[in-house]
Amino acid sequence: MLPVSKNYSGYRSYEYLRAGVDYQDFELCREIDRVPAYAGLTLGDAQRARVERLLTESIVISLHEHPVVMPEDVTQLVDLIRTGRDRTGFEGLARSGMTAVFDNFMDGTSCVTSLAGWKWTDVIADLGLRFSDIAHQDYVVHATSVRDIRAAKENGRLALVAGLEAATMIENELDRIDILYGFGVRQMGIAYSEANGLGSGLKEDRDGGLTKFGQAAVERMNRLGMAIDISHSGDLTSMDVIRHSTVPVFITHAGSRTVWNSKRMKPDEVIKACAERGGVIGIEAAPHTTLSAAHPRHSLDSVMDHFTHLVDLVGIEHVAFGPDTLFGDHVALHEMFSGSMSTGDRRDNHPRVEYVDGLENPAECFWNIVGWLVARDYSDDEIRAVVGENVLRVLDQVWI
Repeated sequence: MLPVSKNYSGYRSYEYLRAGVDYQDFELCREIDRVPAYAGLTLGDAQRARVERLLTESIVISLHEHPVVMPEDVTQLVDLIRTGRDRTGFEGLARSGMTAVFDNFMDGTSCVTSLAGWKWTDVIADLGLRFSDIAHQDYVVHATSVRDIRAAKENGRLALVAGLEAATMIENELDRIDILYGFGVRQMGIAYSEANGLGSGLKEDRDGGLTKFGQAAVERMNRLGMAIDISHSGDLTSMDVIRHSTVPVFITHAGSRTVWNSKRMKPDEVIKACAERGGVIGIEAAPHTTLSAAHPRHSLDSVMDHFTHLVDLVGIEHVAFGPDTLFGDHVALHEMFSGSMSTGDRRDNHPRVEYVDGLENPAECFWNIVGWLVARDYSDDEIRAVVGENVLRVLDQVWI
């Protein structure tokens, strides 16, 4: 893990307000050293220096994170969600080495407070409160263009890209996509677990594909310059989106179903179709997702088994990382909200872990990913490609 950025002043979420007076206060998890440091990498001094140089000099982008801080008592999570004030992990981000993070502002679990689904008003409130918090500090900057990401790198800041994990909240109103774009959202998924007006999610037994309204939504996102994500979309819906979009699409956080046979992973045919149209897949690391037969106990090694397979499948220029991590007990969160999520097919056929060793939170992910690549003698150009340049190439085509 890198030392804290010299440009981070120590700001904590909503410190411009009075905790316990203006908003409900919670005891939060530690952002640093919540679990033991990863011991699975053995790097010499020269290798460690190379890791630090690459993270310092390169543009490093996570395609998908939830860089918020959970309560120490996970049973209080729903209460925190209901306040609408997710706490951004500024301290952890300041040690992450990331240049830009795609932050999922309205995740799949936020809708559990209203099991009817994702409400438009909830999404707008989530965006507004988080942006208000971000506006009161100067380390994390809200990015809406490639230019913003490059400027963040030059100025020693971290660029936050607002994303939404599904388009459910737009219902049947295309203009809501424009409104979200106006609020600064630059990436959106088609569907989460359940089907919506655009298409089918991974949880459905039958995949109806991209609907006529879904086609219109894809066209609108293309025209606006909003990146499209198909991570949680069903297989047929994913293929339809790839074919219908006039620009490349992202699989921001997933892995290969060939490496681990779960619906949460993507079949190689979808991954190849995405790459053939110029897209990129970001590799997932949320607990008990990107497992492998060689490493069924989820760890950095499991995740990198997907990496090596995907590089062989589509080429290194179409692979990136979207670890999908947070600050807190991610396993407990999944267990609480498993009924609302895209569940896998092999939950009982692998060892359960308390956390993903080496990829437990946003502060440590890229140090360990780059360390793994350095230890295996990947070139500087290859490492720069997978940690950021591949994503920038697609954004240059997608964002207007």
